[in-house]
Amino acid sequence: MTEYWNHNTAYHPWLLGFAHGRDVLDVGCGDGLLAERLAPVARSVVGIDPDPEAIRRARARLAHIDGVSIVQGSFADCASAGARYDLITFVASLHHLDLRPALAAARDMLRPGGQLAVVGLSANTTVTDWLWSALYLPAVRVGSRWHRETRDIGVTVASPRENLAEIRRIAAEVLPGVQIRRALYYRYLMQWEKPRDD
Repeated sequence: MTEYWNHNTAYHPWLLGFAHGRDVLDVGCGDGLLAERLAPVARSVVGIDPDPEAIRRARARLAHIDGVSIVQGSFADCASAGARYDLITFVASLHHLDLRPALAAARDMLRPGGQLAVVGLSANTTVTDWLWSALYLPAVRVGSRWHRETRDIGVTVASPRENLAEIRRIAAEVLPGVQIRRALYYRYLMQWEKPRDD
C-alpha cells in the first residue's frame, strides 16, 4: 500500500513520539497509514473507524503486520467495551464527534499515566481565526508543493464546528492541564496526560 503526505500525515512523527512500548487506540483510523507507522514502535495498536470502505483498505494495508487490530465501529461502541489504553490518538477525527463527551470518554479509557494526542481541525469563526489562517497560508502552500500533497485519500470528511477558543475552553474543563497549540496546515495539536493517581 502506498505512502503519501498531506496536512494530517505531516504530524504522524509527533504522534509516534508518544507511542513507544504502549497500547494505542487510533480513533478514525481511515486507511490505516498511521496504524502501520505505529505498529513497529507500539506494543499493540487498535484502529477504529465507522466507514466500511476505509476499514477494508486499512485491513488490506495491515494484513501482514502483527500487533494491529482494525475494528469497524463507532467511538461510542469502543468506549463502552471497557478496554484501556496508554495512548489514544485522533487525527482529523475528533471534530466528527461531540467534543465534550468524546474527550470525557477518551479520558476514561486511558490508563493512569496514559496520553491523549489530537491532531485536530477548528472552525474559523472569529477575526483572530481568519488572521491566523492568513498568516499560515504561505507556509501551507510551500509545504503542500514541496511534499506533493495528496489531498483526497478517499475517506469521509466533515467541517469542524467549534473554533479554537471553544475547543480550548471545553478541553480545559474536561482535561485539566491540557495543552493545545496552533500548528501549520490549519491544524491544532492537543496533548494531555492522565494523572497517575487516577
